[in-house]
Amino acid sequence: MNNESPVINNSSLQVIPLGGLEEIGLNMTLFQSGEDLIIVDAGLMFPEEDMLGVDFVIPDFTYVLENREKVRGVLLTHGHEDHTGALPFLLREIKVPVYGTPLTLAFVQQKLDEHEIRDIPLIPVKPRDVVTLGCFAVEFIRVTHSIVDGVALGIQTPLGNVIHTGDFKLDPTPVDGELMDFHKFSEYGEKGTLLLLSDSTNAEKGGFTFSEKEVRRAFEDIFGKAKGRIIIATFASNIHRIQQAIDVAVQNGRRVIMCGKSMVSNAQIALDLGYLKVPEGTWVRLEDLKDMDDGEVVIITTGSQGEPMSVLSRIATDEHKQIRVKEGDTVILSAKVIPGNERSIGRIINHLMRRGADVIYEKVSEIHVSGHASKEELKLMMNLVRPRYFMPIHGEYRHLRYHAKLAEKSGIPRENIVIAEDGMVVEVTGEGIAKRGKISSGRIFIDGRDAGSVEDIVLRDRRRLAHDGIVLVLVGIEKLTKKIISGPEIISRGFIFEDASPEVISEVRELMCSTLSGLGEDVISDSALIQAKLRSTLKKYLRNTMDRRPMIMPVIMEV
Repeated sequence: MNNESPVINNSSLQVIPLGGLEEIGLNMTLFQSGEDLIIVDAGLMFPEEDMLGVDFVIPDFTYVLENREKVRGVLLTHGHEDHTGALPFLLREIKVPVYGTPLTLAFVQQKLDEHEIRDIPLIPVKPRDVVTLGCFAVEFIRVTHSIVDGVALGIQTPLGNVIHTGDFKLDPTPVDGELMDFHKFSEYGEKGTLLLLSDSTNAEKGGFTFSEKEVRRAFEDIFGKAKGRIIIATFASNIHRIQQAIDVAVQNGRRVIMCGKSMVSNAQIALDLGYLKVPEGTWVRLEDLKDMDDGEVVIITTGSQGEPMSVLSRIATDEHKQIRVKEGDTVILSAKVIPGNERSIGRIINHLMRRGADVIYEKVSEIHVSGHASKEELKLMMNLVRPRYFMPIHGEYRHLRYHAKLAEKSGIPRENIVIAEDGMVVEVTGEGIAKRGKISSGRIFIDGRDAGSVEDIVLRDRRRLAHDGIVLVLVGIEKLTKKIISGPEIISRGFIFEDASPEVISEVRELMCSTLSGLGEDVISDSALIQAKLRSTLKKYLRNTMDRRPMIMPVIMEV
């Protein structure tokens, strides 16, 4: 929505979320003070069920583009798509430096190459590095998450210190041995933290989130019992999960095949950077599968969310050229089900089981743990940094609300807690924290590579076509005499099956004929008026006789 822009000055700090509030994904937050603006993350969101034909969704960057001369840089907390996926579309419009840890930037570079975007400064940082961007000084603080190289941000502003946690959990036994930097968070608590923005994804869940190493125990149990091939589907960015699968495969005398473009690419990047360790001779080519015994094979692939064109989907429906499921195979879906994907995942599980595979997934085994902090960890974060003000981020409204209640129980006064929404300007001054209106914000639908190519009205048309179908009325008119020389021909798709319902098509044709014959000379000379009359007549007829509302498209051809 478009609102009057807020007044920005040096004696205040504006925090403006463009995505990630009241939704899962789309994470993007702006920090502005005076003439300086920094961007934290620029993520995408995968489409919901009613977003027909949409590939993914990104935040509306209008405010950033309107203030492009103030943008000092983009800071990335980690490499997941919901934090980096919108970058190519943003960097196509403005060329600013991007700061992130090595693995995060390697994933970003891959995306920029795919979009043929050049000359973007990608500046690698490591935990405890500090970069200065205008009036902001930003320190990178190591956190543990479900991806390697995650960081939180300690942002020094003219008003005080701000902590942005990114996505995190408190994992006491991380796979790579890199512990969360508790000392640095505590240091900010000692110095004084003005504002904490903290991950709310698991704010409903009590206790602590299990360590990633719990998954290894489940893998060891499954691998020890499996006699045939093992197929593991997980997110291509979950390097820790891939590492554990490789480690247990080696432990059980198996070799590993990677499948899926993103899986192979991400694993190779992680291997080159030293984040993934694979003993020599363990990672073999897919072409070697035919020469291997079933008991020595582990296939790690994409498709844990039931994506129609993923490797796992093609395997499940016998459409993969080199991999066919057979009796004795064990398939592990090692990922959390993203809301909205339950049906597609269920279909894949059914297909795999029909073909004789033993399928293991989150509901029946501990083969996935979350990468997000639960209640006790969220409280510990608050106690470490001891913020004056608190703003929950990253989650649906119920997650934000639960997190806000948790903050109140942890001693933060209710008036110092702000539950914001996308586009809202949250202003911090010497007097306090408050909501100061909204700026232009929203969602941009991506179909292919073009930002904004799918408008709301296009989605409405797609839903209508999906639910009610379409009826075409074709009429040929002689240009000079304005006489009807052909038609009306009736064509329907998704409305009725024409061969099975010839009487309906015949009745519609007769109705259109009588409508055309009753048109006056002033109407018959205007194609737009003919279309409007045919559409309104047929719409009323189908609604009254069949209670159906297909899309009706009269097509007038002048010859």
